[in-house]
Amino acid sequence: MSVSRASTVEEYLASLPPDRRDAIEAVRKVILDNLPPGFEEGMQYGMIAYFVPLSRYPKTYNGQPLTVAALASQKGYMSVYLMSVYGSAELGAWFEESYRDTGKKLDMGKSCVRFKRLADLPRELVGEAVGKVGVDDFIAMQEAIRGPAKSRQRRGA
Repeated sequence: MSVSRASTVEEYLASLPPDRRDAIEAVRKVILDNLPPGFEEGMQYGMIAYFVPLSRYPKTYNGQPLTVAALASQKGYMSVYLMSVYGSAELGAWFEESYRDTGKKLDMGKSCVRFKRLADLPRELVGEAVGKVGVDDFIAMQEAIRGPAKSRQRRGA
């Protein structure tokens, strides 16, 4: 599947084949059930995203809301993006170890967990990971990451 041009979550879901729609809806439910207050759901970058609204934190590097998680149906797999896991070495190590403890095979990029079937993904763990970082902590995490880059820019590195 190429990048979706859907403007709403409902349009995105309706565009998926039934098996993919069922899987994405199941993971979406887990995310929504565990998403801390203050994050919003919408479409970003052609996928379903969960983010800090610009009204809460407008000073982003690209003018887009800070994304904490996202869901996508790709050509050969589905994926859930967990930016808080990527942004924290501690959370990343916890997530990878916890994933292995489920007995399921982890297929992960920097923030992207790829799965071909819903049964391949430990949904409870995804929910737990989503629920671990609230809006204020996620903003602080992003500012800590961005801080060193700004310093390097001033020094001309």
